Amino acid sequence: MNVMEAIKSRRSIRKYKHDPVSEETLEIVLDAARWAPSWENKQCWRFVVVREPETRARISEALRHGNPSIDAVRNAPAVIVACAQLGRSGFMKGEAMTSKGDWFMFDVALAMQNLALAAHELGLGTVNVGWFDEQKVEEILQIPEGVVVVELTPLGYPDEEAIAPRRKELGDIVFRERYGQP
Repeated sequence: MNVMEAIKSRRSIRKYKHDPVSEETLEIVLDAARWAPSWENKQCWRFVVVREPETRARISEALRHGNPSIDAVRNAPAVIVACAQLGRSGFMKGEAMTSKGDWFMFDVALAMQNLALAAHELGLGTVNVGWFDEQKVEEILQIPEGVVVVELTPLGYPDEEAIAPRRKELGDIVFRERYGQP
């Protein structure tokens, strides 16, 4: 599968088969995340792999009521919890280099996109989950001070076929020379 095919065919998966994901396969998707670009190569991301059913169930309880991924987190064979070290990405000598401050969200998103695309190539499904009580998840996983949970993604073999949502046309999102000019 080439990169554009992977980008266009990857979907958010919320139903997974019970088949386990091998340690070798897991290492491949985590290695893809490791190779993502980051601010000044700081690589602020950290990943917690959760396989234990009891821990996945506790994490699923930290998702906000109405989150469509509660069952996915509870039932997938693995959940990857993406964390970030604070004060590294977007900083130089302890000082924020842009008005955006800490760039950890940007860097973690790049790593998680790599992970999702590598998983898709290997026949695995993922879904980005961000609507949850971060403090509860940090407590469950004993995340140290100075590190925050950014997102989680269930990981497993899809037990559903997701349909591609409509995308805006390039002309609706791309401008030339200045904002608003087609």
